[in-house]
Amino acid sequence: MDKMQLSPVRHVDRQKTERPRTKRVWKLKLSVTWQRMKKALKSTLKHRLHLHLASNLSKLSTLKLNHHDMAIIKPIKHVMTKKKTIRPTMPLAQLIQLPYTAADFIDHGHAMTPTKSPIENISTQWRELHGLHNWDGLIEPLHPWLRREVVKYGEFVQGTYDAFDFDPLSEFCGSCRYNRHKLFEELGLTKHGYKVTKYIYAMSHVDVPEWLERTYCTWSKDSNWMGYVAVSGDAETARIGRRDILVAWRGTVAPTEWYTDLKTRLQRLGKTNIKVQRGFLSIYSSKGDFSRYNKLSASEQVKEEIQKLVSFFRDRGEEVSLTICGHSLGGALALLNAYDAATYVPHLFINVISFGAPRVGNIHFKEKLKELGVKTLRVVVKQDIVPKLPGFILNTILNKFTAVTGRLKWIYRHVGTQLKLDVLMSPYLTCDPDYTGSHNLETYLHLLDGYISKTSKFRWNARRDVALVNKSTDMLIKELKIPEFWYQRPFKGLVLNQYGRWVKPGRPVEHIPSPRSIGSDHDPSL
Repeated sequence: MDKMQLSPVRHVDRQKTERPRTKRVWKLKLSVTWQRMKKALKSTLKHRLHLHLASNLSKLSTLKLNHHDMAIIKPIKHVMTKKKTIRPTMPLAQLIQLPYTAADFIDHGHAMTPTKSPIENISTQWRELHGLHNWDGLIEPLHPWLRREVVKYGEFVQGTYDAFDFDPLSEFCGSCRYNRHKLFEELGLTKHGYKVTKYIYAMSHVDVPEWLERTYCTWSKDSNWMGYVAVSGDAETARIGRRDILVAWRGTVAPTEWYTDLKTRLQRLGKTNIKVQRGFLSIYSSKGDFSRYNKLSASEQVKEEIQKLVSFFRDRGEEVSLTICGHSLGGALALLNAYDAATYVPHLFINVISFGAPRVGNIHFKEKLKELGVKTLRVVVKQDIVPKLPGFILNTILNKFTAVTGRLKWIYRHVGTQLKLDVLMSPYLTCDPDYTGSHNLETYLHLLDGYISKTSKFRWNARRDVALVNKSTDMLIKELKIPEFWYQRPFKGLVLNQYGRWVKPGRPVEHIPSPRSIGSDHDPSL
């Protein structure tokens, strides 16, 4: 009991005598604890940024350039700084800075970074860039000239989406919003130096898969605008080394709709062993005398225009090439178009650039395109389901036994050289699985702009505007504060008229579709 009574007094005396020392100890502990907290916080933030921000800093490329990179890349100062000792006074914001932040998307006038890199003269190397040697040595690592050319063609295809009237309430749903003379001006594509010469229309009431039927709401009740033919102007022709005829095909299908198309049928072309997917062939080759826009099929419209353009420019002594590009369904139509063009225009250099395109035909279709000299570059995203279709389940299994099944006529085969991208390589894209966003063409162009090689990180000097990714998706990380699905008409197309009423305006007369608008230009002033 005595000990129990004396211990509190002794404890108090000890506290009095050791008070200064205790203060020093506590100060030291607080200092150490704060440093540990900062270190732990930094570690935790890095882990969370890896999950939610796609490990931004670690996924950006270093300044060690491969021998293909021609430009000098200057480091971004607020990111590429030397490591400093972490002190308690260091602002927390410095620990979590991204290569791009929300502040980078505020208009600062001339201080903004340009959205495109200088364009080189490729007149001496255009054949190699368009697959003369099947892009050997140009993809791994990706040559910067090839990157810029593929992005250019991708933007031409993106224009078919941006100009297409998807509005089910519009009396012109299914048409192009603009006439062909104003298309590139309205879409900001005049920078590429091409001119549209013809619009392409395809039948909407044809024998197509179930997933395609419900997307075809159209103003003409029988036709849809599917793309266009364009040709390079004089300045662009001089830069790229030849007169380039471009055919851009529009895609229409969301990836979730492809799941119902697993039981697709192959259709024979003539009396050959060549077979292609029946639905794609129907869209490409159907026509009707009752139709205002499809008295000729899409294939016949394109054939007529290509033959006229090739004849016109060859008569002037110019070298001519044909570049056919498309996304999703448009990539499938591009291959059918290339197959046709190689047969009716001899000795023409033909190149197909497709984005997220499905399989189209069997092994004989693949071999025939190779025999005809068609060069195909397939750009795909790892997380995109569409390039694995049709035959997602069956083909995946049988492809493991290629030695046995390689010659089977009813197995789908991809065509050409593959350039494979990955959503996870970008520090600006969310890591959440979004199959619709992974299939979006703007996502493809963003990943392509930042791609160097399979083993490299995202390109530091990627110039293409990151905000474009969210035009019709929700793929960008939330920290950038870019609204999702932002590409839409103000007030959903309504305008306030002179009487103070909100109304749906009519289209300007020059942009109203007309059967006569499917004509073409062949003016030497192109």
